[in-house]
Amino acid sequence: MKPLSKKAEAVQESTTLAISALSAKLKSEGRNVISFGTGEPDFDTPDHIKAAGIKAIRDGQTKYTPAAGLPALRKAVCQRLEADMGLKYEPNQIVVASGAKHSLYIALCCLLNEGDEVIVPSPYWVTYTEAAAMAGGVPVIAETTESENFKLTGAKLESFITDKTKLLILNNPSNPTGMCYSERELRELAEVCLKHDLYIISDEIYYSLLYDGRKFTSLASLGEDVKRHTIIVNGVSKSYAMTGWRIGYTASEASIAQVMSNYLSHSTSAPSTISQYAAIEALTADQSPVEDMRKIFEQRRNYMASRINQIKGVHCLIPEGAFYIMMNIDALIGKTIAGRLIMNGDDFALAFLEAQNVALVPCSGFGAPSFLRWTYAASMEDIKEGLDRLEAFLKQ
Repeated sequence: MKPLSKKAEAVQESTTLAISALSAKLKSEGRNVISFGTGEPDFDTPDHIKAAGIKAIRDGQTKYTPAAGLPALRKAVCQRLEADMGLKYEPNQIVVASGAKHSLYIALCCLLNEGDEVIVPSPYWVTYTEAAAMAGGVPVIAETTESENFKLTGAKLESFITDKTKLLILNNPSNPTGMCYSERELRELAEVCLKHDLYIISDEIYYSLLYDGRKFTSLASLGEDVKRHTIIVNGVSKSYAMTGWRIGYTASEASIAQVMSNYLSHSTSAPSTISQYAAIEALTADQSPVEDMRKIFEQRRNYMASRINQIKGVHCLIPEGAFYIMMNIDALIGKTIAGRLIMNGDDFALAFLEAQNVALVPCSGFGAPSFLRWTYAASMEDIKEGLDRLEAFLKQ
């Protein structure tokens, strides 16, 4: 048989999904596994949103929609962007896709030519580098460190720019670090991008989950020139606990949105019509469930970060947003725990899972091999038990 696509064969399995699959396998074997793997809210979709989906089915709203999504949904996105971020977009600048991951991929496909370089600050969400390569781009990793609060500076960004650089991907707040860029930090990055005429994909999927009274600043709000160069990626999955409904969207210049719509029309077309009606309800109805969920996440964050920083051998920064914590295990590298030599986060994750039935995501796939990612999108009961097991594990 003839060989498969080299580009497709080069795509790596998502480490977040891989650890979830392994923990599910162990659970099926009867082990009491606590998983802190895939990042999705542990809350149920609010009832009024579910009811909107059910109503759409009962009303016969089960046909195709325009490739870029229902006009009413694109209008609802515009209203939410203006209400939450002060951003003015028209419906023809909004493109709806099957989740924010899909929105990101379609944006990359429509921006990149073969060989274009994409700057990705590390630690990064695992899909950024893979999606950029799948779209024909060349990911260029701009490493950030814990001492820098895992944030890219304008000077560091400038050092990675070449004549092949096409765009920057920025996740704010960040998965996996949980850090959030201030308006001042965003302006510094925007100035460099404008200087070199770079596009910016601003993944703002966690924008509603900020803590300690922080206010979110969208990159596109920093001026019309910045807005023209920015493609916002967002969706309903995190803010409304709608991960399985698969609704994401982009906001961009109308010319970019038209190309993305054309691209979708010959690939997946629009996402589920029923999900789109549920998303309209999510974006336009009472937003108090979003704040209720955020408050609970903040309580969990406070507990988890405090506990980790009290355990000898590990530590973490206190995240400013999203629902992840990056745990540093530098002090454990070269040590043997539970019979396994720990040389990186992968070794630690495997040993911890085998010895204590706790599944964490090693951050090698995020560009940070001596870290592991916890999620506090888990019950407080599981968080407490998981950290108790961590203490027991490190005493072995």
